[in-house]
Amino acid sequence: MGAEHDKSTSARSDKFDDAQGNESRQEKSDWIARPAHVAGSGTLDRLVDTARGYARAAASDNTLKAYAKDWAHFARWCRLRGVEPLPPSAEMIGLYLADLASGSGPSPSQSTFGPQSASRPLSVSTIERRLSGLAWNYAQRGFTFERKNRHIATVLAGIKRKHARPPVQKEAILAEDILAMVATLPYDLRGLRDRAILLNGYAGGMRRSEIVSLDVHKDDTPDSGGWIEIFDKGALLTLNAKTGWREVEIGRGSSDQTCPVQALEQWLHFAKIDFGPVFVGTSRDGKRASETRLNDKHVARLIKRTVLDAGIRSELSEKERLALFSGHSLRAGLASSAEVDERYVQKHLGHASAEMTRRYQRRRDRFRVNLTKAAGL
Repeated sequence: MGAEHDKSTSARSDKFDDAQGNESRQEKSDWIARPAHVAGSGTLDRLVDTARGYARAAASDNTLKAYAKDWAHFARWCRLRGVEPLPPSAEMIGLYLADLASGSGPSPSQSTFGPQSASRPLSVSTIERRLSGLAWNYAQRGFTFERKNRHIATVLAGIKRKHARPPVQKEAILAEDILAMVATLPYDLRGLRDRAILLNGYAGGMRRSEIVSLDVHKDDTPDSGGWIEIFDKGALLTLNAKTGWREVEIGRGSSDQTCPVQALEQWLHFAKIDFGPVFVGTSRDGKRASETRLNDKHVARLIKRTVLDAGIRSELSEKERLALFSGHSLRAGLASSAEVDERYVQKHLGHASAEMTRRYQRRRDRFRVNLTKAAGL
């Protein structure tokens, strides 16, 4: 009896895993394909591959990875409840959102069989991100996804009303912080690179993905996210950013020790980089630069490490300090520290609205414009 049960369980588990594997293998071919009634040919097949490449370029790698995880999570959740994720069902999606918000059901990360425990409730922002991921995945598979359907929209509205909280923002790295952080870095090749990353990421108000995607020249590499030009008065960075192409001007600093442009020039000179990615790995002894572009996670790790080494917010525990800072701390730091007209900061960060820029400003004169007095009171 026990052996037969184990065999049956194993068969069902294998079938479940095979279904997931088949779906994963089919994903790339299902999104973009030639019409079913058109006969295949070498030319058309090459165009299909080209179209798939353009489709993958429609969003950043990080976004595509997040969307893939969203779909895998939802597909597993459906199958654990005996339904298929295709075609889309507004009723099931509404139940999925309710489960994410309440954490009432078994966690999809657990085995299909055996004891189950409740999953952790997710934040409203994470639930909205999951819903966007589902919408994108359904669209790529040729299905219509109606977010305004009452089974989805009403449940989401109730989740927001009951569970919405102010966003948890990462701590801004201010001017005095960035100076203390770069002071902890050595002057070997790796230290020169990391100093250039921190100073230019801060002065440019860049995302970590934008920092590591830079090339020396335009079109140096297929995966380039922009390029640099260095002039007497500063550096001009042309970025293929989240909201489209934009130019970021980084002026020279008041001293060579803290000048982001000087740090960039030193890194490029001593690393002997005149083509390809700007920020690359180094050898273990820190004396030679490789040709491999850095991963954006390096920026996040660098920020956390130098925050600890510089003793920033030392009144908190190490765990609390690590949780406070991330790659976005550089953008928030520039927005909070730059004492210029808000519209210049907005343009620099590439924000579509002043309201978005204000979200990044952790400290500012909130009452500079006094509408109470202006209204005669």
